[in-house]
Amino acid sequence: MRPEDITRLFVERSNAGDAAGVAALYEPDAVLAYPPGSQTVGRAAIQALWEKVLADRPHFEPEEPLPTLVNGDLALTSTPPRDGAGARAQVVRRQPDGSWLRALDQPEFTAPTSGGDA
Repeated sequence: MRPEDITRLFVERSNAGDAAGVAALYEPDAVLAYPPGSQTVGRAAIQALWEKVLADRPHFEPEEPLPTLVNGDLALTSTPPRDGAGARAQVVRRQPDGSWLRALDQPEFTAPTSGGDA
């Protein structure tokens, strides 16, 4: 019932191999920026993606959430990855029953390195 709960539930459901449970944390038309460099759109596509990812039985560790920014029925949640590289951020929306679901999810972001001929 709090935006921050989604991260905990994501870890619990992923570690249980529950792709449908992970997908249930997303709105029906949610956008997930994963795999890196692409987007997965919609709960059904997100579930199919997680079925593939969870087939290898990866283990996820909880990450301490950063302070949540709330504006009415929208919230921005984020966590710093344990390796200290980049960031994770999600926009979540309060549902009519008071729960929250992810609308946008950027699970991996690393600032581009400056290239060039300097």
